[in-house]
Amino acid sequence: MQVELAPSHAQDPAARLAADIIRGCVHCGFCNATCPTYRLLGDELDGPRGRIYQIKDLLEGLPPTASLQKHLDRCLTCRACETTCPSGVAYGRLLDLGRGWVAQAVPRPWHQRLLRAALRFWLPHPQRLRPWYRLAEPLRPLLPCSLRARLGRGGRFAWPPPRHRRRMLILEGCVQSVLEPAIDAAAARVFDRLGISLIRAPEAGCCGALSYHLDAHDEGLDFARRNIDAWWPHVEAGAEAILVTASGCGVMVKDYGELLGGDPAYRDKARRIAELARDPAEILAGLDLRPLQATPGRVAFQSPCTLQHGQRLAGVVEGILQRLGFALTPVPDAQLCCGSAGAYSLLQPRLAARLRAQKIAALESGDPEVIASANIGCLLHLAPVATRPVRHWLELLDATGAPDSG
Repeated sequence: MQVELAPSHAQDPAARLAADIIRGCVHCGFCNATCPTYRLLGDELDGPRGRIYQIKDLLEGLPPTASLQKHLDRCLTCRACETTCPSGVAYGRLLDLGRGWVAQAVPRPWHQRLLRAALRFWLPHPQRLRPWYRLAEPLRPLLPCSLRARLGRGGRFAWPPPRHRRRMLILEGCVQSVLEPAIDAAAARVFDRLGISLIRAPEAGCCGALSYHLDAHDEGLDFARRNIDAWWPHVEAGAEAILVTASGCGVMVKDYGELLGGDPAYRDKARRIAELARDPAEILAGLDLRPLQATPGRVAFQSPCTLQHGQRLAGVVEGILQRLGFALTPVPDAQLCCGSAGAYSLLQPRLAARLRAQKIAALESGDPEVIASANIGCLLHLAPVATRPVRHWLELLDATGAPDSG
């Protein structure tokens, strides 16, 4: 696909990058077949190919509009189109650039600005979110089941002390550390049994994805820099990997090298951090898992888009579960998004609800005992309407996940 940059964009490195990405598109349309929004709405402008054309028009000089913003906002950034694309078009990167340009030129309605500002103020900051969670916790029995499930389980959970020669950092993140701390505690116990200690860096926090994908690119990159600063002493001390139990955060951390490639102060460190970032499945797939205390059962695994499309780790978790004796139930259209997509379920609730209904029907069609996921956003999105428990898959590998009485 040919692109002729408008004079106003000709000297912009980001615009040239976007143009190079677009030139790789052969407008075959394979991407539309796996695009959740195109399948729901049947509108070319709500599919990857249509959005690429719209960003191309923007680069060639057409003014950004509220209509363009609507179609770009509807994208889940699930990146299923990237898995499908025969030309390897980096659609996710292109979308972030396009959204950023449009956001600078097209003011959003006040209620959208307020919601986005509130999400950025609360969610990436555990120290702000935790007090409100504690206030809501006593009211849990009075809340509707759907809202109760979105609150997660909270609590304090046993974490083994560092005692092994092999050590890895773990990103506790933001929302997960408040609403579902059981996940990282389970990860720590699982890896402890396998001879690896997971180390927490208290100064680290949100990976930056939420801000970055809400058009606040500088804010998102500041979160990335803070994490790099928090981890770097541990990296220099020999930490062999950075474990990220939320697959959405994993994609972001693995992109640090590219996102901070233009920052001379952080470029080399960011590249090294990205090289060290690992999903737990990448580590466990190569280990002897016999020391684990899993209790096998029938599991429907919801493979998050950030795991199978973003990190290209499709089938890895499933292989680990099968090695441990779990029976995986079939999940039709497993490549499609559940509708969570970071803050998408809050910003596009109607589309997200339709996608969730489809995903729940697929996950429960094989009559599993439990639904397992690899991402906190998907877990909290699915739990309110699922008729089976929804857990992080690492919790299935750990049989001692009782809350810490201390």
